[in-house]
Amino acid sequence: MTNYPNEQALITQLLKGDEQAYRYIVKNYQSSMQYVARSIVGTAIADEIVQDAWLSVIKALPKFEGRSSLKTWILRIVSNSAKSRLRKESRQFAAGDAADLEILSSLPSEKFNDNGSWATPPKHWDIASPEALIASEELNNVVHRTINKLPTLQQSIVTLREMEGLEMEDICKILEISESNSRVLLHRARTKIWQAIDKHQGKENVEL
Repeated sequence: MTNYPNEQALITQLLKGDEQAYRYIVKNYQSSMQYVARSIVGTAIADEIVQDAWLSVIKALPKFEGRSSLKTWILRIVSNSAKSRLRKESRQFAAGDAADLEILSSLPSEKFNDNGSWATPPKHWDIASPEALIASEELNNVVHRTINKLPTLQQSIVTLREMEGLEMEDICKILEISESNSRVLLHRARTKIWQAIDKHQGKENVEL
């Protein structure tokens, strides 16, 4: 598949209607688009959201101003399409989202390092790090079940950050939230995930 020296070269080919260029962005962005869609509307209609988003991308591409990366711009379109679909079907975001948009000074940030890992691991953890725990299939299931139960914005932000590896600046643009709110959302999501892991490890130790 064709490689492009820079993003502008890719955009130029897309605007020309080049088939290889469209194949390139589908191959490189499709999975990220599906992650975003699933994190907002669930799995049932995520594919439909992504297909609608692609149509929007094609129509809006001539107006792309380059204020963000092409990927960030596309993912924002997916996010907006998913949110619009929820509104159209008279569904609301989880009640917890409203509270998550408030900055709370009471968050126990001292328990975490800057990268979101525990500064001091919970007492039940009997191995070196949370990252090692996630390698376990059973614990991996615990993590995914916990993520699926998170309020919409928490689920979206932890998916984009931890699974897609996007920078917080890009995530803020995609979800249209402030940097301070994004940090609270990510912190809360990580806290709930680590609490679920801690609880699971505690049960395992009791059984032993």
